[in-house]
Amino acid sequence: MRVRPVTPEGLVGELTELIAGAAPPDGWFRAAIDGPPAAEPDRLAEALVGPLRARGHATLHVRTADFLRPASVRLEFGRTNPDAYYEGWVDEAGLRREVLDPAGPGGTGRVLPSLWDARRDRATRAAYQNLPPGGVVLVSGDLLLGSGLPFELAVHLVLSPAALARRTPPELAWTLPAYERYAAEVAPETFADLVVTVNDARHPAIMSVD
Repeated sequence: MRVRPVTPEGLVGELTELIAGAAPPDGWFRAAIDGPPAAEPDRLAEALVGPLRARGHATLHVRTADFLRPASVRLEFGRTNPDAYYEGWVDEAGLRREVLDPAGPGGTGRVLPSLWDARRDRATRAAYQNLPPGGVVLVSGDLLLGSGLPFELAVHLVLSPAALARRTPPELAWTLPAYERYAAEVAPETFADLVVTVNDARHPAIMSVD
């Protein structure tokens, strides 16, 4: 395994070039930015929006936090149940129906940026957006890979167990067993298109097999 250090700005630049170079002019490009909250996948995805738009690609950032299931379903087994969190807090069917399929082959480009307001526990009633051909959808969040969601690019942000425990806020420590299951059962590092270590957010590194 080879580890190549990059700067945060360099990582954004490399991902921008990768996505812009692969986005089809007559279709759409779907990229997953996968990682636990401690790895800040939402922040990385948001940092890509401006550079991709500057390259001529209409870009929409979608967070899985805006596609959670209603509380009655999500919290059926308690508010701090790591197995329930791992097995289905995100409404993957809704994410596929409203975002990934419309931005996939044969789609219309008409996507919904958010579906559910978890704080108010009600639909966001967001307006649909029409992405023109050549557009990019960035989906950020945790536990995104391995369930069959369709992406043209899967980026996995990984921390060592010690770094993950250290950087996870105390109120979210109950989620740590879910990430242990994810690493053991899904093993996203073995199939993600790009794996980035972020033990120190100021010094990310791209992992690759020699």
